Amino acid sequence: MSTTAPDRRTRRRQQTIEEILDVAIELMASEGVAALSLSAVARRLGMQPPSLYQYFPSKMAIYDALFQRGSELQRDAYRAALTTAATGDPLELNLIAATAFSRWCLENPVYTQLMFWRTVPGFEPSAEAYAPAQETLRDLRDHLQATADAGYLHPDAAGDEGVALFTSLTAGLLSQQLANEPDASFEDGRFIRMLPTVLEMFHQRYAPIRGSK
Repeated sequence: MSTTAPDRRTRRRQQTIEEILDVAIELMASEGVAALSLSAVARRLGMQPPSLYQYFPSKMAIYDALFQRGSELQRDAYRAALTTAATGDPLELNLIAATAFSRWCLENPVYTQLMFWRTVPGFEPSAEAYAPAQETLRDLRDHLQATADAGYLHPDAAGDEGVALFTSLTAGLLSQQLANEPDASFEDGRFIRMLPTVLEMFHQRYAPIRGSK
């Protein structure tokens, strides 16, 4: 008996899952994040609605898969920015990583709405879907801790309050940008352009102890 058939079936199934998610994102972009329709997804793919349940048991399951996919993509963009940065200065790296994070969010507004705003009533990501987002948050905390250890920030910057303030400042800019100028680029957006200023405010709030730097 051939051992390749199950692999082909698995690959085909995964390909179909990715196609379903791609179509869902397209429909959410045009109709609204909360207005996703399984029937519309099925029609776009040329399949009968009941066939869709072979891949996703509910609309919430599609949202969950999209939340995980978006969180993984955003996490990877954040990590890539730090890995490829041509500087070792912690404060410059902070801006580089925050810029990569914000740019990704603006270029992927549907994912951003799903991941950071409660746009779908009753939706809560599963633990598995939420895990990549937690990894990004740990990456941020670790970076802030390393910056504090190097004497560039007060140790409290890496604490719960510091991380909450950092994420609130950056999320606030993104929210204002997407709400008021959703079609503006990262370079042209009048709100997101203030990212360096906002980070400078954060750095001043958590300035290192005198004499440590």
